[in-house]
Amino acid sequence: MKKLIIAALLIVGVAGFAQDNNDRPQRGNMGNMTPEQRTEQRVARMTKDLNLDAKQQEQLKQLYADEAKNREARMAEMKDKKGQGRGEMMAEQRKAMEGKMAAILTPEQLAKWKSNQEKMQQRMQQRMSERQGGGMGDDRPAGGNMEN
Repeated sequence: MKKLIIAALLIVGVAGFAQDNNDRPQRGNMGNMTPEQRTEQRVARMTKDLNLDAKQQEQLKQLYADEAKNREARMAEMKDKKGQGRGEMMAEQRKAMEGKMAAILTPEQLAKWKSNQEKMQQRMQQRMSERQGGGMGDDRPAGGNMEN
């Protein structure tokens, strides 16, 4: 009888893990959006945050469309690089984007955009550090021995 209950619990547990995770909310539902939809959402958010005019909106749409086309090639190139090389490449990409944004935005808008980018970068780094094991509240002994 005990084995039957354990087997039933095991089957229910496995079935639960096998279910699709579509009901789990994703970051702003970005995972289900096309590149065009993501571009529209980004431009709409920036229009609200930076008070963009119609010309700036069109320029940003074109910039983000071009970036989306080049993203796969850049990701493949970054995959080949390790550690320091990857960080340098990302820094170069951020610098290039900053230059492109400077050509579209006013100095005031650019300053606010940079501030928003820095905040976003900090949030991403915080999430990454949390994923890498920090903040789990693990107060077990360093040796992993649970005996007292």
